Amino acid sequence: MRMTAGRWQLVAGVVAATAAAVVLPACSSGSGKAAEAKPSPTHRTSTTASTTTSTSAPTTTTTRRTPVTAPPGLARGSSGEAVASIQRRLLDLHYDVSAPDGKFGTSTYFAVLAFQKVNGLARTGRATQDVIDRLNSAGDPGALVPGGGSTRVEVDLKRQVLFLYKGGGLYRIEPISTGSGKRYCVEGECARAVTPGGSFRVTRRVSGWRTSKLGKLYNPLYFNGGIAIHGAPSVPAYPASHGCVRIPMYASAWFPGAVPNGTPVYVVGGPKAPVPFNEPAPGDTTPSTSTPGSSTSGPTSTTRPTTSTTATTAPTTTSTTQPPPATSPTTPPH
Repeated sequence: MRMTAGRWQLVAGVVAATAAAVVLPACSSGSGKAAEAKPSPTHRTSTTASTTTSTSAPTTTTTRRTPVTAPPGLARGSSGEAVASIQRRLLDLHYDVSAPDGKFGTSTYFAVLAFQKVNGLARTGRATQDVIDRLNSAGDPGALVPGGGSTRVEVDLKRQVLFLYKGGGLYRIEPISTGSGKRYCVEGECARAVTPGGSFRVTRRVSGWRTSKLGKLYNPLYFNGGIAIHGAPSVPAYPASHGCVRIPMYASAWFPGAVPNGTPVYVVGGPKAPVPFNEPAPGDTTPSTSTPGSSTSGPTSTTRPTTSTTATTAPTTTSTTQPPPATSPTTPPH
């Protein structure tokens, strides 16, 4: 749905009116204490006469500063038609707003944040005037991997957003938080928090919460060893995870149903690096040995040669796929 020019002018006017209501801090160039002038020797008499006729002391002026705690605009807690108009426009552009109900809540905050990330704006989650102006002219962002499949996930590490394509078209855009790049140690093991770049596929999943030694993951979808796309209570505007791809909790409720096993996952903008701790996904008995950047076609398989008792019969191989157990002795980074 495209919005009419009149409706968007209304939204811009609401934001402008909000901006006019904010009181800017006063400026002060001095210390607030009046400086006392020294009389010139050549005018001592006139100066004395002047000072004897005045009995009041110099006046000290104090200016009260009123700090601005946030930029003007619509934010969490705002409501009304202006918010509903922004929500409808965000939905038109495939950002994940739960409903255009006119209430600026969590999903609207994250949708605005994702829009700011895609368009190179300040990552505040507030619908300030620069956001309104860009919403009026914005279109769909370009695909990172145009030939990557009709249903696919693209993870943009530089902009910290995820693009979900379904049926050959852009379906949803989510804000994410990936590997922070920092070094960390857990239980005597140390690694660097990296989300490796490359081409992968969703291989395994867990429904509900899974607790690892690095934290909790909600509805994780594993695509590179122990690295998963999963819901998290904290999804800051910057990279902060141990290597996994965090998405907002409300998005992780529907995301697994839209992304079946085997869906390609392209991680763009990151180094070809090993999985932190070389962790396997739940149900895998050995760490993933696939080279970062290579594609896998489904759940990890193991091939074991069978010893033949007949000299004329060649060894046969059996491919077995292990189902994910209810609990796993391994714990992935998050």
